[in-house]
Amino acid sequence: MFTKLLVANRGEIACRIIKTARRLGIKTVAVYSDADVNSLHKKLADESFNIGPAPSNQSYLVSSKILSAIKETGADSVHPGYGFLSENAEFAEMVTKENITFVGPSPASIRLMGDKIESKKIAHAAGVNIVPGNIGAIQSTDKAIKIANEIGYPVILKASSGGGGKGMRLASNDDECYQGLSEARNEAMSSFGDDRVFIEKFIENPRHIEIQVIADKSGQTIHLGERECSVQRRHQKVLEEAPSPFLNNELRERMASQALALAKAVNYYSAGTVEFVIDNSKNFYFLEMNTRLQVEHPVTELITGLDLVELMIRIAAGENLSIQQKNVKLNGCAIEARVYSEDPSSNFMPSVGRLVRYIPPEENNNIRLDSGVCEGDEISIFYDPMIAKLISYGETRKEALKHMRDALDAFFIRGVDHNICFLAALTGNSKFVSGEINTNLIAEEYPGGFNSQLCPNENLSLFIVCAVAIHHYFQNRAIEIPGQLINKQTNINADWIVMVNGRDYPVTVSSIDSSLTIANQDRTHTLLTEWKLGEKLLQGTFDGHEFCMQVERRGLGYHLVHGGSQYETSVFTKMESQFNKLMPSTPQLENYKQLRSPMPGLLVSMDISEGERVESGRVLAVVEAMKMENALSAERDVMIGRIYVSVGDTLEVDQVIMEFE
Repeated sequence: MFTKLLVANRGEIACRIIKTARRLGIKTVAVYSDADVNSLHKKLADESFNIGPAPSNQSYLVSSKILSAIKETGADSVHPGYGFLSENAEFAEMVTKENITFVGPSPASIRLMGDKIESKKIAHAAGVNIVPGNIGAIQSTDKAIKIANEIGYPVILKASSGGGGKGMRLASNDDECYQGLSEARNEAMSSFGDDRVFIEKFIENPRHIEIQVIADKSGQTIHLGERECSVQRRHQKVLEEAPSPFLNNELRERMASQALALAKAVNYYSAGTVEFVIDNSKNFYFLEMNTRLQVEHPVTELITGLDLVELMIRIAAGENLSIQQKNVKLNGCAIEARVYSEDPSSNFMPSVGRLVRYIPPEENNNIRLDSGVCEGDEISIFYDPMIAKLISYGETRKEALKHMRDALDAFFIRGVDHNICFLAALTGNSKFVSGEINTNLIAEEYPGGFNSQLCPNENLSLFIVCAVAIHHYFQNRAIEIPGQLINKQTNINADWIVMVNGRDYPVTVSSIDSSLTIANQDRTHTLLTEWKLGEKLLQGTFDGHEFCMQVERRGLGYHLVHGGSQYETSVFTKMESQFNKLMPSTPQLENYKQLRSPMPGLLVSMDISEGERVESGRVLAVVEAMKMENALSAERDVMIGRIYVSVGDTLEVDQVIMEFE
């Protein structure tokens, strides 16, 4: 077994690897950039080593700097995690030549499967179903359009070295194919240093299901079941689960058989994932093989009871698998939600800033949290916007879903925009709950984007009652403050008007010991809670059912979050409500004369000029942030006035890019 493991990564995956290594008695080394000097993974490791400036292409992606850290610290092994250098065959070779063990597959396997064009050829030869398309790099836009028309739209353009949705574009016509090829190439070169792109038929309304394989160096190869990864946005996975609610044992074994055949064809060892798409007729096609640990590996761990990182370490150390295929059991259901620093109401634009408050749900037998941040940490523009992975487990899918929704309600983050309300709404969505999902679920269910203030909530009464309860507590405290001209009778057995997002709801309140009985619209509700002023989470029972509500006081009102919805509430007496209606509203100023950067980032392209007239929908500029390109398009027909920036400039949030005439 190894004595010292260097983790060539950052964030939650670095923390997760360090925890397993520590349990195995292996000392760990963390590498960190200047942006991560106060990071959690650096604090958790036994040693740490600075590898340079914040940009990943000057630190985490520089093989020579990682190798120097290995030599300086005396590490005898290196785990790459996922992303960065995890599927870089040259890095694996470099490490191996220095007699350092690479915790992962052989450089040869990485190279064969890392090239999506070559991997499709190998898969086809191994008898694996592949998606119809062109197996070869596209050299020109004319060639791309010609092939797309031969295959038939829609098609998808994919970076040969891509992953995680980067370097991928969907095209439904010639114009989209022309634009998509350019964007896919640029993003692929930026993310992987390889701008080769190929085209294949886009399988409409597919499911995305992957098979987890694990193999040792003696050739023993087994699978650990599948993961359902169909809930995606821009080809980025959002929710994953294991097992899939779609597969039966027969289909599972057929897919697993092809996954194992591919792994054996390239003499694979370590953990790997073979990804497939499945159409409505249960025809499945090979997408790619990821020669690394997957982001969503925790769901497999929870239903199998196996630690994939431990298995990778033991295999790398030369040990054979201690488990046979017949001993692999899939028990219960696990669901993973990726918590991102982004604004779902603004087309999921990445958000940067400091985690002013970070209160994750408590871990237990049903809840696991893989996180790489602490309260006070900075979310920067340089890395992926994922804050944490929240994983729930239950003996049934229904139980796992309940645990997930409860945990999301209790996940409190402030300081940056985040997608927790969006995740809560998704896990409560009727199609997701029923298991009727495909890769278009988000686009179909939220065609106009997601707005948590407009998200329908089945139990609006819960928000109304909680608002009254909170106001009740504030009133009681005010009574106890000397000099306050408040009569206790004004808040006990009193009539109130609760305003929720601008609409009034009359209620009557009575207090009985620690409970509140509230009449709302001819219905009586009972709230039991031990909540205290200042607490961010209001937990208790509402009409006998447990719940958790996030609470903040904003001005004279209360900001409430639960179940994917967030409401601005205020509680008035009848007279105060009448006066409130007379208050003038603040005009909403909209800027139609400027294009501003919605996020900090790098301006990577701007194919327009001053004085040019452009039509609605035309891409005006592309800003790269957190490893993703974000196209900024014209919302109406405009004439371009003055342009204030140039390609290559680093932009700040709200910085003016151009003016319109």
